[in-house]
Amino acid sequence: MTTEDFIIREIQAKDNAQVAKLIRGVLIELGVPKVGTAYEDKATDEMFEHFQKKTSEYYLLEYKNKIVGGVGIAKLDNFEGNICELQKMYFAPIARGKGLGSKLIEKCLEKAKALNFESCYLETMPYMDAARALYLKNGFKNLDKPMGNTGHYSCNVWMLKKL
Repeated sequence: MTTEDFIIREIQAKDNAQVAKLIRGVLIELGVPKVGTAYEDKATDEMFEHFQKKTSEYYLLEYKNKIVGGVGIAKLDNFEGNICELQKMYFAPIARGKGLGSKLIEKCLEKAKALNFESCYLETMPYMDAARALYLKNGFKNLDKPMGNTGHYSCNVWMLKKL
């Protein structure tokens, strides 16, 4: 298996159930709280619909017709300013450690620039070491406090990258 075996594409309506299963499965695997996280978000079950705004996009990673990863960008909720948020980045074990996370982040940041966002914000958990390392490697810097109000009060690591 090489990275060429993985396909990056935009989400489609038919993908909702598979994406929700992937996200919740990864959250359970990592021991993430079910409250105050994406686990309980209504959007997790309606990812296609959630990312249909002109200021958003969600990309999937597919391997042998199975969704094994995804990440999106959308305007940061409850924030006055031209900042987007990197949202709902999850990968099944088969897709980890292959550089695919950086490829998807790069695709999201290209879209964010095309949409004229000035910066990209994200929230994660302190014990998600691989994710935090990936974000740092891709130019995100740690913040002292959250921006906007995403409703993910269990995520207490905040990062920002100027575009």
